[in-house]
Amino acid sequence: MKNLLLIFISLLIFSACKDNPVVKKAKEAKDNVVNTNNIIKESTKMQDDIKKLSETTPLTNDEMKSWLPEDVDGMKRTAFKTGAMGMMNIASVEATYATEEKDKSFKIEVIDGAGEMGAMSTAGLRMAFSTDFEEEDEFKSRKTVTKNEVKAIEEYDKRRNKAVIQLMHDNRFYVKATGENMDIDTLWGLIDEMDVENL
Repeated sequence: MKNLLLIFISLLIFSACKDNPVVKKAKEAKDNVVNTNNIIKESTKMQDDIKKLSETTPLTNDEMKSWLPEDVDGMKRTAFKTGAMGMMNIASVEATYATEEKDKSFKIEVIDGAGEMGAMSTAGLRMAFSTDFEEEDEFKSRKTVTKNEVKAIEEYDKRRNKAVIQLMHDNRFYVKATGENMDIDTLWGLIDEMDVENL
């Protein structure tokens, strides 16, 4: 009987604390401290990486183009562009794929963080992946996830059935994938099929 009373009291305290604004503020403060610590750790590590990346030769337009497949999961490549950021000496590539009926499409964008300008341009993007967050409303959701030991940001527009995934591959390549008329899991499958490891 004594144990039942303790369990009942514990449940009452837990349910009372769950919606308590003081408890919510304490949790927010704790999350902010964790995110701040993550940012500090990432910026320290990033300084070393920026030095190393700035001394690395970026991929050429031909190398980036040769990485692009002709089709992905039955969708044909409808457009591509390399060197869009070439005037800033940043290697980049983007490609769009679509079904024959044009009812589903997939776009991939890659920025090479090698070279002096590339390292600086991807540094800010990389900081976005050092925090943890999750937000959702009736129209969209956005959160950080870790998949295959890679930190990523997932966004999903519920009204338009549009998925977006951003990630840093190998602390060098910024990858952004956008899927029209597809969910997050389908988009992850397309990223896997692109074989980012071969960049």
